[in-house]
Amino acid sequence: MHFSLNDEQLMLQKMMRAFADEVVAPGAIERDKTKAFPIEIFNQLAEMGIMGLPFPEQYGGAGADTISFVIATEELSRVCASTGITYSAHISLGGAPLHLFGTEQQKEKYLTPICTGESFGAFGLTEPNAGSDAGGTETQAVLKDGQFTINGSKVFITNASYAKHLALTAITNVKDGKKEISAIIVPTDAAGFTIKSEYEKMGLNASNTTELILEDVVVPEENLLGVRGNGFKQFLTTLDGGRIGIAAMAVGIAQGAFNKSVQYTKERKQFGKPLAAFQITQFKLADMALKIELARNLVYKAAWLKDQGKPFGKEASMAKLYASEMAMEVCDEAIQLHGGYGYMKEYEVERYLRDAKLLEIGEGTSEVQKMVIARHILGEV
Repeated sequence: MHFSLNDEQLMLQKMMRAFADEVVAPGAIERDKTKAFPIEIFNQLAEMGIMGLPFPEQYGGAGADTISFVIATEELSRVCASTGITYSAHISLGGAPLHLFGTEQQKEKYLTPICTGESFGAFGLTEPNAGSDAGGTETQAVLKDGQFTINGSKVFITNASYAKHLALTAITNVKDGKKEISAIIVPTDAAGFTIKSEYEKMGLNASNTTELILEDVVVPEENLLGVRGNGFKQFLTTLDGGRIGIAAMAVGIAQGAFNKSVQYTKERKQFGKPLAAFQITQFKLADMALKIELARNLVYKAAWLKDQGKPFGKEASMAKLYASEMAMEVCDEAIQLHGGYGYMKEYEVERYLRDAKLLEIGEGTSEVQKMVIARHILGEV
């Protein structure tokens, strides 16, 4: 294993870091306030070839690896987590299921516009009564005369307002009391498909979080994604990859809060000298740096395993669990180091904390991650 990035990854990191600092960061405070979706930023990312980064070039992607996706997600999240989660979900929840389970025709039709940025990627899994218990899905898709008629609802779905189509899970049959769950691709402009974006959130205010309502939505049978009845297994595979994205976001947020803290403690003077001159401050910064580095190594290992075609589910859950909780700890300490100023929006660290909280919940809570890790350890996966 190499503990260094290759030349292509270093170039990407340099480009994304500059883009984040020069283009994304300047409007982050205002977007958090106004909840304005950063569409112009993503138009630029599309022009840069970043919107299809880890997908094959034949579909408009860049053919890069998972580590490159991690780099891009971390750098965006370092300055604006709303931009980071939009990108991460676009790739790992929107594009990945199509790439993993789609037919050649489905990839041409649905993955290509995601790679080129013509459409955002989204994935409909969570429901009002199916959160951590994703198997509690109640949305139904009835097949008749070569068409699925879908009825149900989804909640907390990222990017759907800006997606031209999305894959969602639905019950396609019930046998002996057991649900057959399948994944189906649905155009968002289909008759009976309503998308609402009315949530008042704690953080990630510039990201698009929606409720989906499907009332007699009809799609052809050819829109079945993957194998009928394999929807549950497919979205578990999808979430393994998504957890790498969430973990990369957490590292980025923590790095952003840490950078602000280093800068502030060097400049802020109390008792006649900079805060950074006090040993207690130095110890806090050392602990923060250590946690970030540990988390980053976990994330990179999970991404590396995925790129090598090796099992990575346990490591993805470990990375997601540790990195998300680490981000909350680091952001909390960043506010403390800033004192009263840390409580003010102008200094940004309070936004980092608000944004980080979702990472302990989305794509499997911390408690669910421990369940997943334990199953791997005990050989139940």
